[in-house]
Amino acid sequence: MTKIRITETVLRDGQQSQIATRMTTEEMIPVLEQLDQAGYHALEMWGGATFDSCLRFLNEDPWERLRTIRKTVKNTKLQMLLRGQNLLGYRNYADDVVTRFIQKSIENGIDIVRIFDALNDPRNLQTAIKATKEAGGHAQVAISYTTSPVHTVDYFVDLTKRYAEIGADSICIKDMAGVLTPKTGYDLVKRIKEVTDLPLEVHTHATSGISEMTYLKVAEAGADIIDTAVSSFAGGTSQPATESLVIALEEFGFETGVDLKKVEEVAEYFNKIRDNYREAGILNPKVKDLEPKTLIYQVPGGMLSNLLSQLTEQGLADRYEEVLAEVPRVRADLGYPPLVTPLSQMVGTQALMNVISGERYKVVPNEIKDYVRGLYGQSPAPLAPGIKEKIIGDEEVVSVRPADLIEPQLPILSEEIAAYAKSEEDVLSYASFPQQARDFLGRREDPFYDVPVQTVAVSIDVN
Repeated sequence: MTKIRITETVLRDGQQSQIATRMTTEEMIPVLEQLDQAGYHALEMWGGATFDSCLRFLNEDPWERLRTIRKTVKNTKLQMLLRGQNLLGYRNYADDVVTRFIQKSIENGIDIVRIFDALNDPRNLQTAIKATKEAGGHAQVAISYTTSPVHTVDYFVDLTKRYAEIGADSICIKDMAGVLTPKTGYDLVKRIKEVTDLPLEVHTHATSGISEMTYLKVAEAGADIIDTAVSSFAGGTSQPATESLVIALEEFGFETGVDLKKVEEVAEYFNKIRDNYREAGILNPKVKDLEPKTLIYQVPGGMLSNLLSQLTEQGLADRYEEVLAEVPRVRADLGYPPLVTPLSQMVGTQALMNVISGERYKVVPNEIKDYVRGLYGQSPAPLAPGIKEKIIGDEEVVSVRPADLIEPQLPILSEEIAAYAKSEEDVLSYASFPQQARDFLGRREDPFYDVPVQTVAVSIDVN
């Protein structure tokens, strides 16, 4: 039998895609043993938006979540998602912060670090890969999959070779928009397996309605691992369902190693959690919908709904199709960046501004200016003629690795948060999300942190 392993995403991408990462550690604890006994290759349970969400919405220490899960999960690898030099945020950090963050992640229990860069610029991945390997972790380097005239199968095969050269322990095809079609998926996996012996994982989303077919074809082509979510938080904007995929693949003669009885116990538990979020209005029924337009516009489902809500708020919902048509034009102008965080938000906002202002690039956000300056890395293709001048005039474009321009940050950050930080992990939380971490640590250390200052008028009678 051909082996194919399963990475379970319910603790991270599954719940991030459907309930905006609002699941608490307390809700995870009762089912950790069953997850650990289910025979998964790995549990993706940290990174992505979980860190920000713990601090911002749940009043939880993300590091404590990691340690708590590690205490119970003894047999299964724990995996996190990391945005290369951006870590878990939306900007580049200095090398000292990146290195220490990864060291501490592995020290606290992470086994596999899935590292990606929104532009597929290997320079933005080098420090994270080196730090992961030096700390004894597994560096899985992810291709941000997208489609465009430059993003061909040949392009991704060459990218895989470069990732192998800079130290990847395994490769992941990360299809964040759910636009990897079965045929292209088959061809891409076949070609990648011809140029490297590294394990190959495939990650997609069910958004466009073709993910199960894609997973079957990549399995046939020789993929080693696929990402699924237990049925409670599967489908729509999440991954396809673990149980369904295991049944289908095993019928085709694949050996997954997954114990379906254990997964059914996990699903029974999470069904109740899902229903609670549904009743609370946090699980929006729309996230379970299919959106084939994703394949037509090559725009992630989350970006489609985000654009629509932005326009609706401004009373411009009737201009949705117009903005949607502008997205691929902006993307082409900017050298076809993959539509993944933070580039998806940036391109979407620019398209919106182009349509609303009535003149293309009349209003340009600072993030787009920085992108054109080269501060996010190298664009996949050259910018369209005249676009650089239109956006930043005759300013010079950065050609070095963007992080080379950033001085070490840890000593300054440690000093800034010294009043509340009890550990290096606290300092790293502050480095990642300064305001949210300061508030979380402030509340933890000072019972009066949240209490507004009361001004009392005192009149003194001197007579």
